[in-house]
Amino acid sequence: MTGDIGEGMAEIATGALAARVVEPGGGEATPGATGHTHESVCLNCGTPLAGPHCHNCGQRAHVHRTLRAFFHDLLHGVLHFEGKTWRTLPLLVWQPGKLTREYIDGKRASYVSPIALFLFVVFLSYALFSALGGSTAFAPDVSGIEQVKSAYATNQKELAELQDKRERNLDDPADLAEIDERIAELKDDQQGLEMVIGGVGSEFETNFREGFENNPLPEGNALTAAWEKAAANPQLTIYKLQTNAYKFSWMLIPLSVPFVWLLFPFARRFKGYDHTVFTTYSIAFMIALAAVSSLLFYFGMPGIGGLLLFYAPYHMYRQIRGTYGTSRFGALWRMLALSLFAWIAISFFLMAIGWMAGH
Repeated sequence: MTGDIGEGMAEIATGALAARVVEPGGGEATPGATGHTHESVCLNCGTPLAGPHCHNCGQRAHVHRTLRAFFHDLLHGVLHFEGKTWRTLPLLVWQPGKLTREYIDGKRASYVSPIALFLFVVFLSYALFSALGGSTAFAPDVSGIEQVKSAYATNQKELAELQDKRERNLDDPADLAEIDERIAELKDDQQGLEMVIGGVGSEFETNFREGFENNPLPEGNALTAAWEKAAANPQLTIYKLQTNAYKFSWMLIPLSVPFVWLLFPFARRFKGYDHTVFTTYSIAFMIALAAVSSLLFYFGMPGIGGLLLFYAPYHMYRQIRGTYGTSRFGALWRMLALSLFAWIAISFFLMAIGWMAGH
């Protein structure tokens, strides 16, 4: 009997809750004259409200249906993100170890997450690179290639004529000197044109092929086939590397984490998650540093841009010491080892991108 009464009360409560959600005036979000709504249950999950936010799904208790409210939410979202950014960037630049350690330890509401910051930096860097013309510097434009081929053929014809003229003027030292000077100029032009065209026997391609011939990779596998395809058209390969590098930049993270783990192989208090957070923040900073340095080079300040790059190892040292609590010597030798490991990871990354570019 008591059980039946309890079940009946539960059904009534459930029905009342459904009525409030579905029926106007029963607790449903009823738009008012100002576009505001007044709810007693969450519009997202139907949970009874007991504060400004739903304790079940986190949605705000009251929603707004005005354009003013829309732009208010937009501005709030932007400023909220910027607030996190301006708290994260100074620490990333000067106290990367503190930022990494606090994020690992759970203090995350004030900071941009490592992966969000990484993706944001990659996007901005690629946008900057594109704006400076880097992404189109080696673009295989068909009309442009045809013009280069035409210039190459014209130069070849002039070279043949000059060679013939030189043989007919062997007794005139003044003419010979002038002809030889022009021949040297044309050969220099041809070398540059050959690098752009690709596949016409340039010195660049010859060295590229010789490097492949000395490669110990066995024949008949996918990597060798991709290398041969890349060697056949270096200009197109460079273009593909440029366009694919940012798309697959995330690969740097899994490629680098094992090397960071090698620095602390027996330290059980440091987990794979710690190394991943460390790696992601570090790579995000290095990409941003390279982008800023490139910008300085572009605007004619190579001295400052080059000097800025020397901060990279010191940044790595500070991040290791602050994240893992090592001694100065411990952070120093790990920084040196990690610098070497970084180049190995970058080499693996370029090999992977090159293999994809060859397909």
